[in-house]
Amino acid sequence: MFVLDELNPEQQAVATFTGGPLRVVAGAGTGKTTALTARVATLVGRGTRAERILLLTFTRRAARQMLTRAQSLLERDAPRARVVGGTFHSVAHRTLRRHATKLGLAEGFSVLDTADAADVLDLVREAHGWARQRGRRFPRKSTLLDLYSRAVNMQQPLSSVVESVAPWCADLVEPIGEICREYVARKRTLGLLDFDDLLLWWRAALSDEQLGKTLGAAFDHVLVDEYQDVNALQVDVLQALRANDDRITVVGDDSQAVYGFRAASPRHLLDFAAAFPGAATIVLHRNYRSTQAICDVANSIGADAPEGFEARLVAVRGAGAPPELVSCRDEDAQVAAVCDRVLEQREQGVRLRDQAVLVRAAHHSALLELELSARRVPFVKYGGLRFLEAAHVKDLICLFRLADNRRDELAWFRVLQLLDGVGPATARRMIDALVLDQQGVLERWPEARACLPATARERADALHAALVGVPNEPVVVHAERLRAALVPLLEQRYDDAPARCNDLDALVEAARNSRHLSDVATELTLEGPHSTGDLAGPPSIDEDWLVISTVHSAKGLEWDAVHVLNATDGNFPSDMALTNSDGLEEERRLFYVATTRPRRALHVYVPLRFHDRPRGRDDAHTYGQPSRFLSERVTACFDRTVSGPAEPDVAVASGVAANAVDLALDALFS
Repeated sequence: MFVLDELNPEQQAVATFTGGPLRVVAGAGTGKTTALTARVATLVGRGTRAERILLLTFTRRAARQMLTRAQSLLERDAPRARVVGGTFHSVAHRTLRRHATKLGLAEGFSVLDTADAADVLDLVREAHGWARQRGRRFPRKSTLLDLYSRAVNMQQPLSSVVESVAPWCADLVEPIGEICREYVARKRTLGLLDFDDLLLWWRAALSDEQLGKTLGAAFDHVLVDEYQDVNALQVDVLQALRANDDRITVVGDDSQAVYGFRAASPRHLLDFAAAFPGAATIVLHRNYRSTQAICDVANSIGADAPEGFEARLVAVRGAGAPPELVSCRDEDAQVAAVCDRVLEQREQGVRLRDQAVLVRAAHHSALLELELSARRVPFVKYGGLRFLEAAHVKDLICLFRLADNRRDELAWFRVLQLLDGVGPATARRMIDALVLDQQGVLERWPEARACLPATARERADALHAALVGVPNEPVVVHAERLRAALVPLLEQRYDDAPARCNDLDALVEAARNSRHLSDVATELTLEGPHSTGDLAGPPSIDEDWLVISTVHSAKGLEWDAVHVLNATDGNFPSDMALTNSDGLEEERRLFYVATTRPRRALHVYVPLRFHDRPRGRDDAHTYGQPSRFLSERVTACFDRTVSGPAEPDVAVASGVAANAVDLALDALFS
């Protein structure tokens, strides 16, 4: 076919595979997206209708990229073909919206983001009295949500999850379980679903004897990207989806499985044949990103692992220069070495934006950021405030949720406190007066508004009027009415209200192609864009900047030159992850991800000591040990250099001390 000539033999095998379950193990930089989109084009070229192909990914960005590339291939032969695709959660959401009534869900159900879900758990925690306990440490809302979510996604009993990730509260399993059960009941009463519920209800729909057959029969082929990131619940969903048709293709790399904190496990990729018997395997090993010298580092890291790392990378680009392993006297020397090399490479023609500094934890770059600022080197740090997390955006999102679900207690609680003189207590009285668990919530508004101070009632009535729907009103018009009612509240609350209102325009525009306002809220909740206001300061004159990123945020990205900081035990691997062997192996995979990001140059830095107070006046410090991942096999792939003076003061001090001892002894015994 037209695309096959552009593929290597392994990619061609993926594109043309005709059997049942297929597992594609795709090493870093081996063109998995190319292979997967070529498979879509090949299937359509052989007669499969595009709308009968389901493509599942883990991020909206990946979904857009994959669907766009597949579409560009299809345009040549089938310009009107449209592949169905998206993230697991977005496809689940669309399915549940379409079949809400059949499943017993409220048609206007709201979807909670992580912060809102934690707030609901906190309300339950408060109601059960645990928040007021003073003689016993009890998990806070974020820990409760983590335990609940892990139990659901791993499909394991709460007691096992607590024993694994929070053994300090093993004696509290019973009250934690009671809170989780009450959390489920409260969500059901208020018409709320969290992220985990989307998958649970999708699995329930697929498991239904009638509806499940219909949903499964809608697709001839299911293709899943980044399969190393699935959890047990997602595997259940896929098994139910393919219960009567085993044509499923999954693509993943167990060596890049780094989301254990989200209940993901590389075992699902390694044991794919157990879930889908008779599966075939194709390994993509030709690396198009890096030089062989860099691939040798990655291969050596994998060779030290007890299992997995099936893809042994072979570079297409040639040998390249050896990576550099830099031993630094301390963190200050490390920072100086990084800045020197970044600026040197800039002078050699490598733009700042084509370079990245990767850190295991965000705080590891604190000293570097100070030094970059002192040297006038602009930078941007990955992992800022998400668009959805901005207060004014959440305000309008809550109004969108209330437009379709009057019982959304959290949304009411937030919106009411925007009013002048309304705090938590007044908002609670108002909510109680609205009686959210009964029909006709807005009909009780005239009596409930009496709970509000007189100064707040006029704008409260404007919100109420905007929430009331107009028959046959376009969704985007309703969205604009809600925005208009919110703007005066933002203007009295924020000094930069005009800029914030511009963000709201984007939300209103997003409603133009939606059937319900709650759909807009949910799509943003599942994975929102980043606000342009989150960038660190105004653009630089030369419009170039260095990237600083955690390794987790860098996954899937690439740069010409990459600098990996703090390759010492306790930092990389993180000491917080070393409670069991699974944690250690995930840290190894994270190190592998870091070393496979560069195209041409890799620099790994090993500080020999860490000052207790880096900017203090004393010299209190501790010594670091090189990362255990820098084994003899791995370090043999590097050129080793030293940055800053080695520690001559130790040798000199020893000599001086020895002379002093000898003189003292001579004086005593002469």
